[in-house]
Amino acid sequence: MKEALFLNPVFQDRIWGGTQLHDYFGYNIPSDKTGEDWAISAHPNGPSTVKNGEFAGKTLIELWSEHPELFGNPKDPVFPLLTKILDANTDLSVQVHPDDAYAKVHENGELGKTECWYIIDCEKDAELIYGHHAQSKEEFIKMVENGEWDKLLRKVKIAPGEFYYVPSGTIHALGTGTLVLETQQSSDTTYRVYDYDRKDADGNTRELHLEKAIDVTTIPHHDAKLDIQVEKRDGATVTTFVSNDFFSVYKWDIDGNAAFKATAPYTLVSILDGNATLYIDQVATPVQKGDHFILPNEVQSWSLDGTITAIVSTP
Repeated sequence: MKEALFLNPVFQDRIWGGTQLHDYFGYNIPSDKTGEDWAISAHPNGPSTVKNGEFAGKTLIELWSEHPELFGNPKDPVFPLLTKILDANTDLSVQVHPDDAYAKVHENGELGKTECWYIIDCEKDAELIYGHHAQSKEEFIKMVENGEWDKLLRKVKIAPGEFYYVPSGTIHALGTGTLVLETQQSSDTTYRVYDYDRKDADGNTRELHLEKAIDVTTIPHHDAKLDIQVEKRDGATVTTFVSNDFFSVYKWDIDGNAAFKATAPYTLVSILDGNATLYIDQVATPVQKGDHFILPNEVQSWSLDGTITAIVSTP
């Protein structure tokens, strides 16, 4: 039967995590330091399992290797995308990620990490670190060595509904009081540059990765140029945030009945608000805030009837 693959969340405790994944989405979280929901993941550090249908209980890793037809028989050795929801109850460490070429050599063949953020919700004066002010590698190193963080780091005020594209090489960090959906390459490689001298539960400061961070940071910083497109159609407004070699990311604002056709071998959908009915071949399935699912290759058309906001990605 043609159907969506609904996925169970995988929660990750983080030093900066909180309770928003429960408070906002109603998830049954493991602790009051729950920082991440790996919502659609085939990464070995937190693979999703299928909730429904003939593949119930299978991990996304198993599906990718055993049933490539679900994904259009891809050439990628690993499922290339990872969808997360992050609860930054306090500031995240200042960090940077490598590109594919650097990660392949230095991280045992792991993918690089280009990512992007959709701000679901945030406190009134919330901000994030996006880029830096150093004009040369020498200046960057000097500011890091001297701990001139206020001078080095570029802070940006944020608001719900905004979108930020974070290519590999970009210095970045989410700030306190931010709830974000992150679409990224399927990678868990992070180089910490600064962590506010915090100590973990055992009283240890967390490891920094300055040498690798200096290797991969884009200097000077330049903002990624985005060409955001908005298309209004029957029952839906579709916003295209970004479309490149790594992923395409869209927002669906649906109010009424909206029909869709597949534009990629498979489609990842995260419902951020509201509820609706998903129709595939006239079979109805309810979807609601907090649901995450994949529309596999055999599902070439579908419709949604209701009122929802969703973030959607394709490879």
